Amino acid sequence: MNDFHCCATCRHIKVEKKSERIKYYCSRLGYETKTTYKFNCWSPKDHVIRLMNKKNTPKNDK
Repeated sequence: MNDFHCCATCRHIKVEKKSERIKYYCSRLGYETKTTYKFNCWSPKDHVIRLMNKKNTPKNDK
């Protein structure tokens, strides 16, 4: 899970495009964040859950 755990992959991150820059905002925590930050309240997006499951599934060498 550590490969995927960051704000960028969380379902609560919101992007606000301003004329000067892009702001990343956590709708759960209620403040600005960065995509590389990690918090214990992380809740991965659906496609990230599928990627984690795919990575953790053993491959058959037939």
